[in-house]
Amino acid sequence: MVGAGLRASGVPREAVWVTTKVWFEDARAPQLRASAEASLRDLGTEYVDLLLLHWPNADVSIGESITALLQLRDEGKALQIGVSNFPTDLLALALEYGPVFCNQVEYHPFLSQHELLAMARERDLLFGAYAPFAHGRIHDDPTLREIGEAHERSAGQVALRWLLDQPQVCALPKASTHERRAENLAVYDFSLTDDERDQVAALEQGLRTANPPWAPSWD
Repeated sequence: MVGAGLRASGVPREAVWVTTKVWFEDARAPQLRASAEASLRDLGTEYVDLLLLHWPNADVSIGESITALLQLRDEGKALQIGVSNFPTDLLALALEYGPVFCNQVEYHPFLSQHELLAMARERDLLFGAYAPFAHGRIHDDPTLREIGEAHERSAGQVALRWLLDQPQVCALPKASTHERRAENLAVYDFSLTDDERDQVAALEQGLRTANPPWAPSWD
């Protein structure tokens, strides 16, 4: 469906950023390559802009996975490579094998990521913040709603603006309707005050909404 949408849009391929992932069960080099190439066929494109390993695999050497990703990048099948859900120790190990463009992890006002953020800034990595709404939990937060009312915005828009105000952070919201997609994009014409940003940061409660059995030991 994504590939069909790209072709039907008439927008030049180079004007669209496409990211896809390899599931952690395909972390070994042969399976990783097969998964990535299958995604390219499904998308109908010769390359993706970013190819991620989605979760570390405790049974597979990170070096094997990163080397396989880098080989795909060198072949032009991915312009950038990265990882998802890597804590600082595993991210540091991945960086020993070559440049990693991005680490995509859960990040929202209820979950601080101080160590990973510091590492992203130190090593010049993009920090992809998925689940910026904590899988829907932030929409009813009274602090976020109060701040939103002051700007005639929703709690979700406040959370996105807070993320976007942080160096190296890219917010990755999901949306199930056109109206919600439009709302998520309407966050570039208002600003939070320093006090409001501090109020949002103070909502941290260590809430992790994505923590499956195969998750690594978090920071």
